[in-house]
Amino acid sequence: MNRRDLLTASLAPAMMAAQTPAGAQTPRKKYRAGVIGLGWTGLLYDLAERVGDRFNIDDVNRPTPKLDLTRRRYHHDHPGEEGLPQSYSGALHARPDVELVAGAERDPKRLAVFGEYFGIKALYSDALEMMKKERLDIVAVCTNAKGRSFLTVKAAEMGAKGIVAEKPMCHTLAEADAMVNACADRKIPLSAGAISTTHPSFGKAKELVKKGVIGDLVSIDTRNPGAQHQNWAYFVDGTIDWVAATGDKPRREGGSDEFVGQAMAVTREGLVIHFRSGGPGVRLTGTKGEIVFSGQWRLFVDLDTPAGMQRVECPWPAPQFVLPYHSVYSIDDVIACMDGRMDEPKNSGRRVAMALEVEIAAKESSKRGGAKVELPLADRSLGLNYDWFR
Repeated sequence: MNRRDLLTASLAPAMMAAQTPAGAQTPRKKYRAGVIGLGWTGLLYDLAERVGDRFNIDDVNRPTPKLDLTRRRYHHDHPGEEGLPQSYSGALHARPDVELVAGAERDPKRLAVFGEYFGIKALYSDALEMMKKERLDIVAVCTNAKGRSFLTVKAAEMGAKGIVAEKPMCHTLAEADAMVNACADRKIPLSAGAISTTHPSFGKAKELVKKGVIGDLVSIDTRNPGAQHQNWAYFVDGTIDWVAATGDKPRREGGSDEFVGQAMAVTREGLVIHFRSGGPGVRLTGTKGEIVFSGQWRLFVDLDTPAGMQRVECPWPAPQFVLPYHSVYSIDDVIACMDGRMDEPKNSGRRVAMALEVEIAAKESSKRGGAKVELPLADRSLGLNYDWFR
């Protein structure tokens, strides 16, 4: 059995069990996919344990850890889709409705490993050449943040029908605008990061909110704006009107100047979002109950009891959140949109762009002593720096 067959044998049964009804035939592959950037999220997470060695992010020949091409990534203690490949390459390859046909990477060693591991001959050092020649339906942009906006826009312009981009989405508001507009103009779903929000349990939480299980949503509580990994924007249907914040800190040794203080954002519709140190992953407070996520979902509903009206914890309806939450779900959201089963990816480019603007506004407010900062921000050159390896 060659490495390609070994990978298929180890991963495909779980994907098929999760997505194909019993007795149904394997669906014909509908989408051609390619991956740009074969670093950790693009490829290496499925082949090696993460190492913390520091390197120059722009080096073509970056250090690559010892790789195990027979490594089996499936975690058998997780049913269904849980625990499937962490990399975008592995997740795309494992889907029965996707044919992974090409990869682009400047490092020749990683490019060769990708080709050998998946049995792919369409290998490119130039991402634009790959997209021009391969007529890709799905493009995964797994480069560092520096080139993500440019390549996402180019993928949209060159005919992609769905795009997944790794986090952080980009540095500046102008870059975010370009990505969101290029995709919106062409009705291309863009999922901007394989974060916990992409997990199906977040969809269940929003369904409960929409059904009024906790009454009218009045506030959201979370740790920070966190455009790189945020759990709150998915639950905001309105437009952010203003932001006020305090306690931000200067750029840290690792390179990040992401907001670390405490803040409040208010929508035009009156919804208040609190960003506070020590807060939960996300708390959704309504007029008749609460939904709380801190690694697991909990539901509290106001019920008439013998002791009077009480806020009572109720069982959480499936699915419950289960780690890991990697690229499988980001890709699934995009394909659901392409197939007409979903209107917008849960961690869409539009929502991440909103979180980015709130985070930048929080930094500006803290810098001005907590003054209210109105959105949209006029200066679209404003942005964030991230840790060196991003």
